[in-house]
Amino acid sequence: MTGYIDSVYCGSGVDGQGLRCVVFFSGCNLRCPFCHNPETLFKAGETTEADALLQKLKRYKPYFRRGGVTLSGGEPFLQADFFLELAGKLRAAGIRVCAETNGHICDERLIAACDEIICDVKNQQSDDLSVYEKFFSMCLRQGKAVRVTNVLVPEKNDSEDRIASLARLLSSFFSSPAVRFLPFRKLCEEKYSALGMPFPYASVREADETDIDRAVHIFKEKVQKI
Repeated sequence: MTGYIDSVYCGSGVDGQGLRCVVFFSGCNLRCPFCHNPETLFKAGETTEADALLQKLKRYKPYFRRGGVTLSGGEPFLQADFFLELAGKLRAAGIRVCAETNGHICDERLIAACDEIICDVKNQQSDDLSVYEKFFSMCLRQGKAVRVTNVLVPEKNDSEDRIASLARLLSSFFSSPAVRFLPFRKLCEEKYSALGMPFPYASVREADETDIDRAVHIFKEKVQKI
């Protein structure tokens, strides 16, 4: 079984519990205008076999022994068969697996193959969050730990109404709803330029600490009133 992998990064402290090695899968089912990994949008990059990638990752096991491996992208759930084989081999080797996903692919096999899941809610272009209801329901039925993130983009999804919708969604599924707001940044502009692609949010200002603090305050306030 071979898969398309863009890169592997070892040393992350934000992509799951503990220190992580992050495997960036190539290919994505969305085209978010704020994407900071445009090189992973298409199914290209290096092809590798699951066994070969496993051996590479196992070399770092002493480093991330309290963490694990995060399968990210792109969208890792797009390469379902390769994901299942790699995740199974990692867990058989005693390595915890986290998936970073956009939550638009709800496959009980893929969810079951993970120890934990990070779901990034995409509400920058739409008010409709119903796609996440099925995904969160499946995660909860399987008893999977889910951490929710949200890229905060000024004037796109930082309004009180948008944050309130997010609070309602998460309150429907989690007893202690929480979200980690990630500030929109434009460090990826050089990547778009190198790829010959326009950066859709080039004219949008970056989010700062004040924006994040405001969003956190509104979210907590809305959750308390639900």
